[in-house]
Amino acid sequence: MTEAGFRRNAVKPSRLEGEKNMSRDWDTIRNIPIFQGVDEQTLRLILRNCYPRQYNRGDIIFRQGELANEFYIVLEGWAKLYRVLPEGEEVVVAVFTAKETFAEAVMFVGGRYPASAEAVSPARIMRVDGMALRSAIMQQPKIAFDILAATSSHLKRLVDQIEQLQVRSATERVADFLLRYVSVTKGHASIVLPYEKSLIASKLGMKPESFSRALARLRNIGVEVRRDEVLIKDVQRLGVLAEFSSDDNKRLM
Repeated sequence: MTEAGFRRNAVKPSRLEGEKNMSRDWDTIRNIPIFQGVDEQTLRLILRNCYPRQYNRGDIIFRQGELANEFYIVLEGWAKLYRVLPEGEEVVVAVFTAKETFAEAVMFVGGRYPASAEAVSPARIMRVDGMALRSAIMQQPKIAFDILAATSSHLKRLVDQIEQLQVRSATERVADFLLRYVSVTKGHASIVLPYEKSLIASKLGMKPESFSRALARLRNIGVEVRRDEVLIKDVQRLGVLAEFSSDDNKRLM
């Protein structure tokens, strides 16, 4: 992938800005699972030419079919992986946020990206050169196992997503999604939806209109939506709906 092909609309910081960001982001990067077993000298070598880039919502990070020469670290914001079906429908494969990585597996084995990636909010994302990482793996093979663990985590997330589509109703899936962003277990709560409703609907395997109907049904148990804000009158009651479905899942496994 050429520099021009990679960039499209992303803003590349100056070297001074990049160095400042690297200092600020270092603790975050050190705690990313695939780097936790890497010594500092090797990690700095891997990232020596890597600087965060600022993306606006809707900016393309890479397209399906492009050469997979890098993988990506989300430092701030949100990004989605998606595929476009032959009939034109978009299917969201996964959504990533700060402290998460994506495309490491396909970069590791080479080839082309099997999906496209796009920023779904203002985001700062760092790309990591595949050649530098493969060189580091030759010196520290444990990195390969850490990449395998990260890939397994992504796979589990996909399996969980497929399982939800099979055994949970649309209302139950929406209830479970909302609870993931609530920091209390009882009483009332207010959350801001992390990204646009159409993307949430796609992630949950439903049409936008089905997502809206599910939110409307949740009004019966005290859930109110005001634009991008969701007010939950009784978190515990919403939790009962999601937990009941979760118990059903366990019985089916």
